[in-house]
Amino acid sequence: MANTKYAKYIVKAPIETAERYSYPVLNFKDDKPWSDWRDIKYSMAYRYINKPTVMADEPHEHDFEQFLFFLGGDPTSIEDFGAEIELTLGREREIYIINTASVVRIPPGLYHGPFNFKIINKPILFLNAYLSPEYIRKA
Repeated sequence: MANTKYAKYIVKAPIETAERYSYPVLNFKDDKPWSDWRDIKYSMAYRYINKPTVMADEPHEHDFEQFLFFLGGDPTSIEDFGAEIELTLGREREIYIINTASVVRIPPGLYHGPFNFKIINKPILFLNAYLSPEYIRKA
């Protein structure tokens, strides 16, 4: 199949099982085996969250557009959301509560973090998609 015309467009099993994560992660970015996709200017990471955790623990900003997807963990009912996440936005560190399926846009330069997944009554899916080939934080 590697010699076929369109095989380069199919990535099978792109799952990262690094010990630093307490949850399965799908990371789609330049440093993975499919790095010949370098002409694509986006990255994404998919996480299955089944217990409380904190992400982006230090407030930061970056120079690219970012989208955060919070979805219920049952693929037949993604609106069934059994969690509460505290999302901190702006230099003022305003706290927003995510307790329903939501998408959050983080425009370039918007200070954000941490993301505190405080209550997880049911597993949820968290997708971090951003318009950059790599994730670079600016303090």
